[in-house]
Amino acid sequence: MSDFSLRWRNFLELLASMRFAIALLTVICIASVIGTVIQQHEPVNNYVNQFGPFWSELFLALKLNAVYSAWWFLLILAFLVVSTSLCLMRHTPKYLADLRNFKEDIREKSLSAFGHKAQNTLAEAPQAAAQRIGQGLAQRGWRVKMQERDTANGKGYMVAAKAGAANKLGYIAAHTAIVLICIGGLLDGDLIVRAQMWMGGKTPYVGGGRISDVPDQHRLSMSNPTYRGNLFVAEGTQASTALLSQSDGMLLQPLPFSVELKKFIVEYYSTGMPKLFASEVLIHDLATGETTPKRIEVNHPASYKGVEIYQSSFDDGGSRVKLSAQPFQSSGQSMEVEGVIGESTTFTRKLGNGQPDERMALEFTELRTINVENFSNTEPVGSSSAVDVRKVDLRNAIESRLGAGHKTATEKKLRNIGPSVGYKLRDQAGQAIEYHNYMLPVDMGEGPVYLLGMREVSSEPFRYLRVPVDHEGSLDGFVRLRQGLSDPSLRQAAIERYVSKVSPDSNPESAAYHNLLQSTVRALELFAGSGQAPDGGLQGVGQFIEANVPPEAREQIGETLLRLISGSLLELAQISRQSNGLPLLDTEDDTTQAFMTKAVLALSDAQFYPAPMVFMLQDFEQVQASVFQVARAPGKNVVYLGCVFLIIGVFAMLYVRDRRLWVWLAPTATAEHSQAQMAMSCNRKLLDVDREFEQLAQQLLAATPTPAPTIAPEPKEV
Repeated sequence: MSDFSLRWRNFLELLASMRFAIALLTVICIASVIGTVIQQHEPVNNYVNQFGPFWSELFLALKLNAVYSAWWFLLILAFLVVSTSLCLMRHTPKYLADLRNFKEDIREKSLSAFGHKAQNTLAEAPQAAAQRIGQGLAQRGWRVKMQERDTANGKGYMVAAKAGAANKLGYIAAHTAIVLICIGGLLDGDLIVRAQMWMGGKTPYVGGGRISDVPDQHRLSMSNPTYRGNLFVAEGTQASTALLSQSDGMLLQPLPFSVELKKFIVEYYSTGMPKLFASEVLIHDLATGETTPKRIEVNHPASYKGVEIYQSSFDDGGSRVKLSAQPFQSSGQSMEVEGVIGESTTFTRKLGNGQPDERMALEFTELRTINVENFSNTEPVGSSSAVDVRKVDLRNAIESRLGAGHKTATEKKLRNIGPSVGYKLRDQAGQAIEYHNYMLPVDMGEGPVYLLGMREVSSEPFRYLRVPVDHEGSLDGFVRLRQGLSDPSLRQAAIERYVSKVSPDSNPESAAYHNLLQSTVRALELFAGSGQAPDGGLQGVGQFIEANVPPEAREQIGETLLRLISGSLLELAQISRQSNGLPLLDTEDDTTQAFMTKAVLALSDAQFYPAPMVFMLQDFEQVQASVFQVARAPGKNVVYLGCVFLIIGVFAMLYVRDRRLWVWLAPTATAEHSQAQMAMSCNRKLLDVDREFEQLAQQLLAATPTPAPTIAPEPKEV
């Protein structure tokens, strides 16, 4: 035998070995765990944000973002098919031959070496005893074969029986199931799609634009035998091209039909989670023009021309929204903007003070018509959760104000707080901040407030600014107050009005008046973030107290500064209302006091809300869209067949015992008696086998079996 032949034989031996197949299964299991832990087919930026530049680059190089379509995973799967097939080819003929072999040629002396054995003298001739024992075993479900042998005293008979032959068939069925399931996985996986890419010059598409404008090199054939992709259809429209996600782009799969979405139906639980979403569609056959109505629900797909259509999810189909924009950081004119979710528009922001105008992009990202929040732990104004400047350490209070829309760890009390809109503001440098604003004021136990959310990184949760509703039920009062706070002349006017009211000496030239005026100016500058206090808000006031006031005097100074700030802001609100032709606020009214308390907190938190403008949802026209998953899976039936074989094989191997029984009947010196010797073997050592052999020995030979040793030897044939 040549070296090549020897190496080839050794390679086949390794490929067909059990240890090689187990090693491949282990690698596949590890890869499946990785594919479960790591989100598949996500944008590259998501992996960079989650794992960092180094690990994300390594994961992408190893195709861990698309494990089940990676070349190495498909190669391992193919090797497993080959390895298991070779195992079947090697062992199936032997097992099939073993099913037909009763091993009746076993020597009578070998029976004494079995673990289960018994012997006795029977008061009947060997032939009669053999017929009785054979009939008894056959009645118990054993297959029996009898062999006649010549002995010194005459004819002897070997009765060979077997039961549980399905155990061997279970081995064949289980290994066949592995082959079928792997073949089905290869058929329904990306193997055929990748073969078309390699041999047909197809490449993933990474651009944007209309589907009709995508070149043919990114489109697969309509006769593609297997694929699985997504189909996005808005209400009142139809689509006939599915998108197949690849690790480096998209492939377009033309369908032999188009799906028209007539109506999308969605129902919600009290928690706001979807309870039911279904689509009423019309399927238009592109070849014949035939139209077929269908209703597609979750777990109730539609089938047409061998393609399964599943209800995967739903999305916005291009809802129209009308937003009202108000300047939030400086003075300016409000305006109205209309747009479509998923699109964008541009506008020019006038900065003033000799600065050039800034051009910004407004991207409409999301419209939610239902928002269910938890309101089980609301607390009134003045409770322990309110921000108190006397505590000096204001970090926890500020973080609680800028956290989620509503935080609670108690029993849930759910309520729908109405529609909301999401958008992004992108500056000229391309930097974008994402915002999420609710359309209606929300009463959270402290009076109605507008929730204005923002986040700078998409992987982080939104932080919400709570803006109080003014006496006219709008956001304008707070906007005017913030704009006035940023205007030095208006601040000075409000301070002078406040000091003239509370000063013990009304003479502007007096020392008391001057000291109070300077203290109020200093306090409001700290709060406004001007001068030497760039942080502003209650945080800036707290930092000033910690840096300049002894610990024993901080509580008193904090109360004084907070009183000066609140009084000045009230006068600033009065000035802003008076300049806009609105009646002055009643300073003794509880509503006014509650508004000013929340306004102080919101103005402090607004230092962390870098929005030049606030866009509030005024009106909308919702358009729903369905996301269908379309799949042509010829390997599905192969996998189902493999699952049936796997169930049969596992049950046969676990619960069917392969048992063999031999009874040697030898004639004695007297022809009317025979010497019987019985032995049994089983592929599994169980207590049930011991009891069964004991019963057979008693019923067939009226003998007591010999206790079985730990290991039974293999039978030897003649």
